[in-house]
Amino acid sequence: MAAQHSQGIQTLLEAEKEAAKIVQQSRQYRLQRLKDARSEASREIDEYRQAKEVEFKSFEASHAGVTSNAQTAVDKETSIKLQAITDAYEANKDAVVMKLLDRVLLIKPELHRNLTRAGGAESQ
Repeated sequence: MAAQHSQGIQTLLEAEKEAAKIVQQSRQYRLQRLKDARSEASREIDEYRQAKEVEFKSFEASHAGVTSNAQTAVDKETSIKLQAITDAYEANKDAVVMKLLDRVLLIKPELHRNLTRAGGAESQ
């Protein structure tokens, strides 16, 4: 009976070892699936990023001409306006200087309006 009991314990120990081996294999399989999923996700992210970069480059290339055309138009309009301002300055600078000199040199000696009122109020 002891032999049967000993053999039963031995069978249980072997079954326990087999179960531990199966659990370990299951853990390794799960870890391997996680690693595979991560690498697959990383690969998909890289592919998506590359596709979006290509899309952006083509968008940028197609709109680069529009930007340069707009810049050229703005530069042309700016130079036209700057030329108009310069022409107006050249045409009116002598007249403005003369008006300023006339105002500075034209002196009319008269009493200040507040002084006139104050003097009139005292005489009454």
